[in-house]
Amino acid sequence: MKSLLIVLSVLGLLTLIAVIIVNLRVRSYSTERIFSSQNVPADGRVAIVLGARVEDDGTPSNTLYDRVLTGVELYKTGKTPKLLLSGGNKEPAAMKKLALELGVPESDLIVDDLGTRTYESCVRAKTVFGIDRAIVVTQDYHLARSLYLCENLGIDAVGVDAKRREYLGERYAWVREYLSRVKAWKDINLWASSSGSEE
Repeated sequence: MKSLLIVLSVLGLLTLIAVIIVNLRVRSYSTERIFSSQNVPADGRVAIVLGARVEDDGTPSNTLYDRVLTGVELYKTGKTPKLLLSGGNKEPAAMKKLALELGVPESDLIVDDLGTRTYESCVRAKTVFGIDRAIVVTQDYHLARSLYLCENLGIDAVGVDAKRREYLGERYAWVREYLSRVKAWKDINLWASSSGSEE
């Protein structure tokens, strides 16, 4: 019994160390690549606005509203020529409706309703919509993972923090992000690699 506890403790410690190392690796991709909406370079990058929760009545959550608003500001100030609104379920429709209400012409909106998670949004931005250079728009806790995925999927990306207030469940989102970064690392280094070897 004592030996089993020692083995489990060692495995737990190794798992914790692995999670920390992966998080540091993922976060390293955002170093010097996160800007304010005022300071992001205006060099023709498409803004990828990532989806978030929609309320039961179809209106954007505060998190999603702020992402779309930030994207619209980037468009109106000439930082980006187009917005790619990427999400799943009701998210893209709510994002498009809000962007139109905020003054972005429909011709400059690209809607991806199959961006069901960040990985899919980044993959599809590259393979479906042909985006090679992008501004990723999301909140601070989500930016490191988003940039890591984009960079490793062939998109030269910078990020803009869309945070404008405190959000319900934000503390949980920060904690969840530690595990989500591990999943992102696995998507790139294990799943994507094995998929490529089958082709």
